[in-house]
Amino acid sequence: MNVILIPAYQPDEKLDRLVDELIALKSGPIVVVDDGSDPSCAPVFSAVAASGCIVLRHPLNQGKGAAIKTGIRYAADHFPDASGYVTCDADGQHRPSDILRVGQSLDAHPDALVLGSRDFSGPDVPRNSRLGNRFSSWFFKLSTGLVCGDTQTGLRGIPKNLTDAALSLSENRYDYEMTFLLTTAKAGVMLLLVPIETVYLDQNASSHFRPFVDSVRIYRQPIRFLLASILSTIVDLLLFDLFTHLLEGPVVRIIVIATVVARVVSGVLNFLLNRHWSFRNPGSIRRQFLRYFALYLAQLLLSAAFVALLSFLPVSHTLVKALIDGTLFFGSYFVQKRWVFKRPAMKRD
Repeated sequence: MNVILIPAYQPDEKLDRLVDELIALKSGPIVVVDDGSDPSCAPVFSAVAASGCIVLRHPLNQGKGAAIKTGIRYAADHFPDASGYVTCDADGQHRPSDILRVGQSLDAHPDALVLGSRDFSGPDVPRNSRLGNRFSSWFFKLSTGLVCGDTQTGLRGIPKNLTDAALSLSENRYDYEMTFLLTTAKAGVMLLLVPIETVYLDQNASSHFRPFVDSVRIYRQPIRFLLASILSTIVDLLLFDLFTHLLEGPVVRIIVIATVVARVVSGVLNFLLNRHWSFRNPGSIRRQFLRYFALYLAQLLLSAAFVALLSFLPVSHTLVKALIDGTLFFGSYFVQKRWVFKRPAMKRD
């Protein structure tokens, strides 16, 4: 037996219809979380409660992730014998039969994270949804090495042994689902994909997903890493320019001193920005700095070595260096994420 969790914000009659169909199919307990909807939605929640569902309410809108965590917290306390929790959307884009199939897969595989996987190749799939999922699937593969055709699905079966992990994440909005998926995949949790019907009603008009704002939330860590790198580069160039104008003496000596001072200051700045802003990891600063310094030296040596090896090419050395450093930049992100600022292992019951 599993508990069905439905986070709902500004729902319409489709939520009431979904609940009635789930009850008719003899589903398990259903918990609906009203995430601060307007008073005009009260009749919908009243109808859902009258059908026998448990309705929880946030006084103010806190986000889909917060609503899911509220539902999991309640279900864990009141249904301790459940195999886990099946989350689905309130807008009618998940078929009741698919919701039950995901629940059955969760019951059969209580240690796996079950994902209701859609097919995005159909002509009715909105272009933005297709492109968005393609990018997130690419990012997921780059981050974990695993292939997942539908990383944005809201229909998921979360096993009971991931309760603490699900509740420990700080994300509260649409970024919650992607963060949870990445966290569980990196922890070695098996991902079980269950094919489901692909449904987009009115070109996904009922979705509350804000493409720019919510995408920034979802990918904020690599965005912060990029901004920290840009800022550090600017500081490096400004300091180099400053010292080359202030120092006196042989040109070579000035360039060496300016380069070393600029690199040291910009490197320390980049380390602190990544530690406190990009990755937000307050672990041992000594261990993190030593690992960061080792990575820094490795990047420096690899960059110099590859530029030297490719110096025979009939192109600008600056262009070659830019391409090599750009490649090393992406590698540096994942090394820092997985090694330099690696977080403790995910808790599993």
